[in-house]
Amino acid sequence: MAINTANTSVGLNAQSDAVHGRILVWDIPTRIFHWSLVLCFVIAYLTSESERWQVWHVTAGYTFGMLLLFRLFWGVVGTRYARFSDFVQGPKQTMRYLSSLLTRHPHHYVGHNPAGAWAIIGMIGLGLLAVLTGWASFSDYGDWFGELHEGIVNVLILVIAIHIGGVLVSSVLHRENLVRSMVHGCKQGNLLDAIRYPQWIVGVLLLVGLGLFLWALLSSRLPALLP
Repeated sequence: MAINTANTSVGLNAQSDAVHGRILVWDIPTRIFHWSLVLCFVIAYLTSESERWQVWHVTAGYTFGMLLLFRLFWGVVGTRYARFSDFVQGPKQTMRYLSSLLTRHPHHYVGHNPAGAWAIIGMIGLGLLAVLTGWASFSDYGDWFGELHEGIVNVLILVIAIHIGGVLVSSVLHRENLVRSMVHGCKQGNLLDAIRYPQWIVGVLLLVGLGLFLWALLSSRLPALLP
């Protein structure tokens, strides 16, 4: 019996096309974390040299730190693409991905790529160190910790710049707007790779927690954290 290979091929292609489309990748908590972190960093940076705005600098800095702690928690228990286990890979895989960038046809990752993953780890680590040294700069060793704080922040800015550059390069090579995807949470991909739930409840709880933390700071209910 003859097998119609042409029809079989068409059927497989149609099936492949049917499972490809707009999928949800980034959950609500991840997106709230990302843009809140950006806002806090910008505020902290713009108020860093002003005595008048010191309270806002400190408030933005501590909120930045709280967001990073949440990201550590969400990186363990969050949705698929938010978990560190999904995107943190070894040096070999990272170098292979970086090498593929030179071919202009890098391997596509639904979530974070290996190079971006290490930038994220670097920003989290440096960010926490920046918050700790910022807090310590109000101690008896304030001058020393203040210099260390400034140095760490400068390195953090460099890593952020590399991260932004990587996002732009990946957006061009993969022909997808990675910045926009972090706003609406969606990318093009296999429908089977989508996360099932956007985690609205966790997102709302995160916003409420941030609001309460800001209220406590600005109403001087956490005196140990203020200068």
